[in-house]
Amino acid sequence: MEKEVLKTIEKYKLIESGDKILIAVSGGPDSMCLLDILNKLKDKLKIEIAVVHVNHGIRGKVADEETEYIKRYCEKYNIKIYIKREKVIDLAKKDKIGLEEEGRKVRYNFFDEILQKTGFNKIAIAHNMNDKVETILMNIIRGSGTLGLKGIEPKRDNKYIRPLIETERKDIEKYCEEQKLEPKFDESNNDNTYTRNKVRNILIPFIKKEFNPNIIRGINNLSEIVSEEQNYLEKIVNNIYSQIKIEEAKDKVILDLKEFNKQDIVIKKRILFLSINKVFGSSKNIEKIHIEDIIKLCERNIGNKYLTPNKNIKVYVNKGKIIISHTY
Repeated sequence: MEKEVLKTIEKYKLIESGDKILIAVSGGPDSMCLLDILNKLKDKLKIEIAVVHVNHGIRGKVADEETEYIKRYCEKYNIKIYIKREKVIDLAKKDKIGLEEEGRKVRYNFFDEILQKTGFNKIAIAHNMNDKVETILMNIIRGSGTLGLKGIEPKRDNKYIRPLIETERKDIEKYCEEQKLEPKFDESNNDNTYTRNKVRNILIPFIKKEFNPNIIRGINNLSEIVSEEQNYLEKIVNNIYSQIKIEEAKDKVILDLKEFNKQDIVIKKRILFLSINKVFGSSKNIEKIHIEDIIKLCERNIGNKYLTPNKNIKVYVNKGKIIISHTY
């Protein structure tokens, strides 16, 4: 297992000598496996590690037991641990979003907070190959584009790294058993009211039984092929974007309308997604129909017209320019 993780680290250049890495640990098999392996490899990799843990306050005593379990492991190996306790149910109601989304928001905000306070430079997250395949299947079900076939990437922003992304869950659980880690299992993973759990507990076992017992590896291979092609296409799009960009600021991107309209439809769509990401840091909640409407607006080029795909984004065409900005 250690050799497999090292291979993934080297393949995607996830870790460099001197890195200071926070390991996100929930107490489950995946994160405990990641913590144990990086703890064993830290001298070889010449890195410093610490643990970051969020108690979501959802499962009461069980969640508290998980927190204590992680603390005991860290005490045993003299590993610094940063803990946050939060009432995610109350926050989700306040923010009017789902529990899963609120939990993720709380976790990542805390991760970034500790990075800034401590001077650590990377966060290791325990997503594995099964998580990646589940995400891809969910994206297919939602009707995502080819970008959705990339799934969970090994590295993002050179800050978030996933050393277990090429390791299957069954191998992780086997490692935990062999190393006597005794991780905690989250019973909510058996609740099939959540889409991911349905995919994990119903869809994938069905495909394994009826179609392909190696579906996890098969879809992972598809993802790798798509990622290679997407990365190449991204280079082309970034080059074209730099040519047709008139201005790029924190609150807006301005593109040359005439040059934009000359592009192939595939390039147009990607340039719009890229531009929205530049302004907002994300293109979440931007649907296919929104992008198509923006392209039609640009093609018509009638006076000072604009669109608001959502409450935050305004896209308007004026005097040969496309302006993508905040609505305020």
